Amino acid sequence: MEFELPSAASVAVNPSQEEMRAWVLEYMSNITVTEFDNINYKAAVKARLAGSTFFITEVENHKNRMPRVEFDEWSAKQDAYIADKDMILIEGYIGPDPKFRTGCRLYMERTQANIPAMQQQLYFPKDDEWTPEFTVIYTPGLNAPGKPDDRLILVDHDSYVTRVFGSDYFGESKMGGLRMWNHLVFEQGGLALHSGLKTFPGVNGEEKVALMLGLSGTGKTTTTFRQQLGSLPVQDDFNALFPGGKVYASENGCFAKTFGLDPDDEPTIYGGTTRRDAWIENTWVSPEGKVDFFNGSDTKNGRSTFPLANIRHRDPNNLPPANYIMLLNRNETIVPAVVKLKRDQAAAYFMLGETIGTSAGGKAEAGKSLRVPGTNPFFFDNDALMGNRFLELLDTMPDLEVYLMNTGRVGGPEGDERSKKVKIRHSSAVIEGFVTGAIEWEEDPDFGYFVAAELEGFDDPDLLRPRLMYAAQGRADEYSELVAKLKAERSEYITTFPGLDPSITAAV
Repeated sequence: MEFELPSAASVAVNPSQEEMRAWVLEYMSNITVTEFDNINYKAAVKARLAGSTFFITEVENHKNRMPRVEFDEWSAKQDAYIADKDMILIEGYIGPDPKFRTGCRLYMERTQANIPAMQQQLYFPKDDEWTPEFTVIYTPGLNAPGKPDDRLILVDHDSYVTRVFGSDYFGESKMGGLRMWNHLVFEQGGLALHSGLKTFPGVNGEEKVALMLGLSGTGKTTTTFRQQLGSLPVQDDFNALFPGGKVYASENGCFAKTFGLDPDDEPTIYGGTTRRDAWIENTWVSPEGKVDFFNGSDTKNGRSTFPLANIRHRDPNNLPPANYIMLLNRNETIVPAVVKLKRDQAAAYFMLGETIGTSAGGKAEAGKSLRVPGTNPFFFDNDALMGNRFLELLDTMPDLEVYLMNTGRVGGPEGDERSKKVKIRHSSAVIEGFVTGAIEWEEDPDFGYFVAAELEGFDDPDLLRPRLMYAAQGRADEYSELVAKLKAERSEYITTFPGLDPSITAAV
């Protein structure tokens, strides 16, 4: 039975972008019209509120659990709050393919019209067959006293309803739908991947498909949109992987980080962001409208949304099976710019989900070494289920190649003169190398994966083989200590997931 929306004073159904822009200018403060004639909103909330997010379940060992009786109480408070409010209703699909698409809707206060305007750019448009399966009810003006940060995100998978209290950050709308989509994809035998998706249209006469998995800030969107061999982006954030490598995209637009956005390094994202119809959030803008993408004094988690139609991209329908998976890892010590994983290692490194945190995960994560299984902080249950499903899917894709890519540094943190940065051009070169088969691989004696022994034209071999770099710098003992430390930490971490397939824990 279709979930019935709470009654409101009025409801604007699927208003145009221009109507919502007018409401933003009329009702909202902390906004600036930029030099590009688009609107930046300075939100009070700078990142997703993981500590304020609860799943509605009676299973006592479920992570971030709230019992249904308490959920019902909060739902009643939100419904009562909405009763005299003017609301906006945005309807559309997650996913464009009629074989696998999900009707979604966002129900939100008109006084925060930038968020429904951004969400409208990410939904695929509804048609005559549309019916709502997911609902996000979003009230930035209603706080949740007593909950973390006095804000609350409630996820009910029984009715596929997410309720958001008190946050004015667009990411809670976007993830409200995609978090429920994680659950639906898993229930149907697949796995939702926190990943970008791109295709290489003419490699040896056939189109190749690559998935780039990574936490926010690891270069997922940059890697997706950076062109190699005529590649075309399909999706920048979430995709569903099913047996045999079948892939389905989720969104009709891009949600890109704006900090450090450079027209030379990221021309596609820059072009999409600097248009009148793009929306910007938490990006530094002067009172006169001058945008400084390199000013992170307020936050480095500035964002933009824009329609994929505004950039050159590959139609998301009728995609071939996946050929490559890249696990993005922003490291600072001994992880090479690229390694090729053996089959028994792929699920293990998927579960390790290693990186250095950025502001996208909030201040608590920025700059810290993290391990997030599957690079997906939005999974709905025991993370072992994710690893086991990934292993099952690998068994149906014998030709899939899995790579670990470091998009950070080698040799030490920024400021250490002995360290070197893995730049965008380096990551681009290794992608082109493994897609064309130009890399000569050799087995690493310490970790057992394959490192690049030779890649013609690559301008800094130290990034490919850190072991030799450390030795040349007289740091061989330091390298050995880091190897032992990393192995021990990985082995300890991978055993913390109840029910994880033993072959995954054994592969670290």
